[in-house]
Amino acid sequence: MEMNIDELNEKFGIEGEVGFMELDGDLPFITITNKYAEADICLYGAQITSYRPMRTTEVLWMSPYSVFEKGKAIRGGIPVCFPWFGPHASDSALPQHGFARTSMWEVTGVDTLEKGETCVSMQLKSSEETKAYWPHDFVAEMTFVIGDSLSVTLKVTNPSDEAISYTSALHTYFNLSAIENIKIAGLANTHYENQLDGNRYVQEEELLEISEATTRHYFDTEADCIILDPYFKRDIRIAKEGSKCSTVWNPGAEACEQMSDMPNDGYETFVCLETVNKINDQIDLAPGESHETTAVISVE
Repeated sequence: MEMNIDELNEKFGIEGEVGFMELDGDLPFITITNKYAEADICLYGAQITSYRPMRTTEVLWMSPYSVFEKGKAIRGGIPVCFPWFGPHASDSALPQHGFARTSMWEVTGVDTLEKGETCVSMQLKSSEETKAYWPHDFVAEMTFVIGDSLSVTLKVTNPSDEAISYTSALHTYFNLSAIENIKIAGLANTHYENQLDGNRYVQEEELLEISEATTRHYFDTEADCIILDPYFKRDIRIAKEGSKCSTVWNPGAEACEQMSDMPNDGYETFVCLETVNKINDQIDLAPGESHETTAVISVE
């Protein structure tokens, strides 16, 4: 049963640290302030929209034109793509990136950890609504740990007596000084699929620079990636577990102009570096099995 703001505050609020409120539209958010950082997480989509460590500026990018209403995806932060990433494999009429990012999630726990970090967990279970899109039983859990770093985990459990398969992504939008200022380390000598031409390549350059529309799915990689942003005087490290695929996406000028929920110059100040299960890293779960996909984001 969906709880209202007062009920959520009564059950899960922590004075001076965690509160619930409607920030955008009528959607409920958790706002977190601790000694390390501030953060906002929307219960719709279990989507973190802001992570602001005390020692640097905002790490996540949000479109100023993002629409905060049920039935629409939120543009920015960390959308959760599940139970498929990208278009559905066989039915293009089904929603892009699955239904997790446009579902209301239930808060299951809020705790202060030993060193003062804040841990928030949420859950989405299969229902008649989800089975209209995907005919399987599942329990999906999102866990956020907000501290000196941001840890985000998607755990999927198969409670049924039949095997299930899914693809997923933590589709993180990173806030940049400017796309032309940054370089991405960690992907040298890695195989990738270029979604824009359908071919496969190996990245030869040590550091990736982005000067045009880019959609690259790097596979067979569990390496940390680092976004080097000298103008913001920071490097953002993305470490991960349970994922062998990393996606780098920037729409470029032309595609950006076609997006109603993004300014025409929006592409200039973000890059998506995503923690992905796809290509040869589809997740297959036997009855009773679980899989965890984790991204840990830290500023250096």
